[in-house]
Amino acid sequence: MSGFKLKRVYETPSKEDGYRILVDRLWPRGQRKDAAQLDEWNKDIAPSQALRKWFDHQPERFPAFSVQYREELVAKAADLDRLRDIAKKKQVTLLYAAKDERHNQAIVLKQVLDS
Repeated sequence: MSGFKLKRVYETPSKEDGYRILVDRLWPRGQRKDAAQLDEWNKDIAPSQALRKWFDHQPERFPAFSVQYREELVAKAADLDRLRDIAKKKQVTLLYAAKDERHNQAIVLKQVLDS
């Protein structure tokens, strides 16, 4: 199976994850690099530092955050196309550190990649 799925970086890696890419700008607190078993850490497709700080994981800001992050991703077309090419061949798991599984940048990124 190929395509995109989401997973917290703190969850145990599995073979079904396929290509594991961390999509956070900052390294996840308390996570060892070897334990993450990453294929890639792409800080460039993460939200900008200013947008990340403004959002501050506040659910009520998520709709506005989503719009602004999508606007930032327009400039990342080459990175997005490369990930879509990988996903044609194998599963791609977008890894994130946020505790909130319903309001985070990986959700927005997956929606953009799937569209």
